[in-house]
Amino acid sequence: MAKRRVVITGLGAVTPLGEELESFWSSLIEGRSGIKTLSGIAGIENYPVRIGGQITAAEFNPGQCVDFKTAKRMDRFSVFALCAGIHAVKDAAIDFAKENCHRCGVTVGSGIGGISTMEEEYDVLIAKGVRRVSPFTVPKLMVNAAAGNLSIQWGLKGPISATTTACATAGNAVIDAYRSIQYDDADVMLAGGSEAALTKLGLASFCAMRALSTRNEEPTRASRPFEKNRNGFVMSEGAGIVVLEEYEHAKARGARIYAELVGIGATGDASHITAPDENGAGAAMAMRKALQEAKINPEQIGYINAHGTSTELGDLAETKAVKEVFGPAAKKVAISSTKSALGHSLGASGGIELVITALALTRGHLPPTINHDEPDPHCDLDYVPNVARHATIQYAMSNSFGFGGHNTSLLIAKV
Repeated sequence: MAKRRVVITGLGAVTPLGEELESFWSSLIEGRSGIKTLSGIAGIENYPVRIGGQITAAEFNPGQCVDFKTAKRMDRFSVFALCAGIHAVKDAAIDFAKENCHRCGVTVGSGIGGISTMEEEYDVLIAKGVRRVSPFTVPKLMVNAAAGNLSIQWGLKGPISATTTACATAGNAVIDAYRSIQYDDADVMLAGGSEAALTKLGLASFCAMRALSTRNEEPTRASRPFEKNRNGFVMSEGAGIVVLEEYEHAKARGARIYAELVGIGATGDASHITAPDENGAGAAMAMRKALQEAKINPEQIGYINAHGTSTELGDLAETKAVKEVFGPAAKKVAISSTKSALGHSLGASGGIELVITALALTRGHLPPTINHDEPDPHCDLDYVPNVARHATIQYAMSNSFGFGGHNTSLLIAKV
């Protein structure tokens, strides 16, 4: 059986730069940062890191998408996912009431899930006893809650699942959804990731690992991927959801098509539970697999949205991986890390970055890597430093790599 073509017809995101697609995109292209001093975390003044990509009322109004009662029964990560999904479905102009619900599904994951619910209910348990713990605790904190709530929103009864592969979560979710459509298990899938781990325990845990930037006095300049003076990633939150659709199905309903998903790669490092393979071998293999499935050569790629977290080891390993796969073409491909503006939203990052990559491909405008002041001589590729760039491209790639050695690469093309 021939594999079916899969296209992207809807984009939705909730980010530290907002949730409305046009304003979010404009802020990104203009080089604005969504990183700020954190608020609302008890005892934050005692943390070594006090900055992050926190989403406040200025960037996000859940009431526009979800009623108060519904939102109260969800963890923050599920609310992000549901709102991003609602934006994506609206953007796709798809009416699920007219679709076969058994041919529509959801694959949306989270790296950590409902950690705020876990913290809150543990405090209730200790202070007030077992009888005061909410019966909504498990339905709120479970990692599959976002996928379940999205399926309930529109009555989708096709494949419903949740991935959890740390920072590669959304990439793996898109791959699973892609395969569901390719092999005729579904016609339409919502795919991506969501994260809301900027909590007292979530932040403290990453502080303990010494993985985060400590530039507390200059939050907007703290995330600096591939730059010589980078000193860790900036923790963030949000959600990114795309509508994937079988090509003929999309054409039949007159859908606007952003791009075709033409190649995917998923690999494991099998080397360390947190550090990447120092030579980027797993990342390189993921990119190779995506190129092989798409049946194109590396020099045909016009843009890579890098994982680019702003860590010393991760950025170097990704640079080595690109050089290994692209050879002489590595110096010519435009690469940017939008985590420089958004921070690292863990399991949501790959979903948000696929939204960005699809917009870059469609609009011919490449977002910059901001805060790229002093080049690292070991990270010596074209990272679109500081200023956005116009470019006409046919193929673009989005990479996501996670703790545990998970690597994904998504390759999209103009239709």
